[in-house]
Amino acid sequence: MLIIGIAGGTGSGKTTVVHQIMNELPETEVGIISQDSYYKENHNLSFDERALLNFDHPRAIDFELLVAHLKELREQKTIQQPVYSFVTHNRTEDTITTHPRKVMIVEGILILANPELRDLFDVKIYVHADSDERLIRRMKRDIADRGRNMDEVLNRYQNTLKPMHQQFIEPTKAFADIIIPNDRYNTVAIDVVRAVINQRIL
Repeated sequence: MLIIGIAGGTGSGKTTVVHQIMNELPETEVGIISQDSYYKENHNLSFDERALLNFDHPRAIDFELLVAHLKELREQKTIQQPVYSFVTHNRTEDTITTHPRKVMIVEGILILANPELRDLFDVKIYVHADSDERLIRRMKRDIADRGRNMDEVLNRYQNTLKPMHQQFIEPTKAFADIIIPNDRYNTVAIDVVRAVINQRIL
């Protein structure tokens, strides 16, 4: 099994890169795990308390479960991936049955910040995007998909997202094997990644 980690700041275009990589690969050979599914459950907190949590700090992520699940997949075991709701700021009761594949792609803002998780990746990728571009994408997504208003998004960006990005996310670029600039001209980097994957699954 080839395990690829794709990191980068919020709104950097990680999902776009994942889709670009997968476009020309057999669907049955590639699986995806999102860090977003592994936010810790907070059933002991009220909604208002959960809304105040810092979701951009490494301690918000259940890295222990994510690492355990990746190891199980590598042992050809099926896992039950948790489902997280950004509307309620909590895990739901649902799970997603995830089968082992020849290639597993793990994507998320903090996946290169955890040494144990980082050691499981055969290829480490960091998607870089300009901070203004990331803010615009984040605003569009949070307002459209997560029920936030503009003030809420801007406050969270200034007070949490930006400082956490500078402290925990941007430095993980140093661990990347490949840095992809997120613009229309990143085809060379994508082709390199595809070549590595094809070599493994053929």
